[in-house]
Amino acid sequence: MKIDHIEAIHLRYEYPNQHGFESSGGITSARLTSLVLVHTDDGKVGLGSAYSHPALVDIVVRQLDPLLRGSDPREVETLWEAMYGFTRWYGRKGAAMSALGGIDVALWDLRGQAADKPVWKLLGGQTPSCPAYASSLLWNSMDGLRAEAQRHLSKGFRRMKMRLGRDLDYDVNAPRAVKREIGPRCDLMCDASMRYTVDVAKRVGSELAQIGVFWFEEPFAPENLDAFATLRGTVGVPLAAGENEFGLQGFTELVHRQAVDIVQADASRCGGITEVLRVAELADRAALKLAPHSWSDAIAIFANAQVVAATPHALTVEVDQTGNPFVDELLSEPLKVVDGRLQLSERPGLGIELNPQVVERLRLADPYHIPDGWYSDMVFGAAWNKPAGPYQAD
Repeated sequence: MKIDHIEAIHLRYEYPNQHGFESSGGITSARLTSLVLVHTDDGKVGLGSAYSHPALVDIVVRQLDPLLRGSDPREVETLWEAMYGFTRWYGRKGAAMSALGGIDVALWDLRGQAADKPVWKLLGGQTPSCPAYASSLLWNSMDGLRAEAQRHLSKGFRRMKMRLGRDLDYDVNAPRAVKREIGPRCDLMCDASMRYTVDVAKRVGSELAQIGVFWFEEPFAPENLDAFATLRGTVGVPLAAGENEFGLQGFTELVHRQAVDIVQADASRCGGITEVLRVAELADRAALKLAPHSWSDAIAIFANAQVVAATPHALTVEVDQTGNPFVDELLSEPLKVVDGRLQLSERPGLGIELNPQVVERLRLADPYHIPDGWYSDMVFGAAWNKPAGPYQAD
């Protein structure tokens, strides 16, 4: 088995009336993701994905394609090091690591196919499932939040995450409303969307501790490690971060600064399954937990889930529930959550297949020309740069 070529397919979905959900960044108008397919000379295809600017992913994949052609895709770690060395001068973090990671996930898919084993089993997992949580509960009315929480429960979730960062009154009362709705047997996580000062984080965190929140995520920007280190251990809720971090290098800094209790490495952002495994090992040595971030698509969810299913100190995997077709429709078999656990496949590799009709319907014609909008994490067009105003703490 040899690598024949690598293909990047970029997808775009626009919400009806360009009005999806609302959070601190504004109103989401559309979503983007990039699929990475590694084709072999014997007709096999490995699936991966990268969550970054589509044009940047495209550039990196085009550069790495000739480097990998003719190589054995089962030599995953060797190829990872070759790709990292090839992109080091402009990479190490950001889009280059995300694109590299998309290829890495596809290589793991091919390694599992060649071994006739699912990736979770290759990694030492014993059970074809892992804990999962519904990720949604964006800014809404209290009645809207309660109704949404019930929908997540009806879909089999027993954990869910909501977004704060609106104002102090909302950030204290909204979690109370949701926690009362889901009850003591279900877990609630809270993401502050990088909106707090240390003083505000302590005030909100203390309230979240009284509610019994499972973790407190990203109260500060990822660069502000001093604030994370100052807050950790002071409010009675585990502190989580890492969706905006890249590679073992970045997570080493996060861990060595004793900034968090839970690291959130994402295979589609931080460097693939290979790098999530390295971050998991780093976290274990520091007695920390792993809970991968996943926001882009179903491939990323299943890639991260392989690691969670095989890692004793991994807590759960994130499942976007915002009406994202990259999650809900992309695969030939929809994601299935039963009693709080995402069901994995016994089939080789990642155990998933793309729905070709959905891929063609959502295919972005040109990754270098993206229609203006706010894409949850990426802004195109100055008119769409409308983040929420200053945080109101009084």
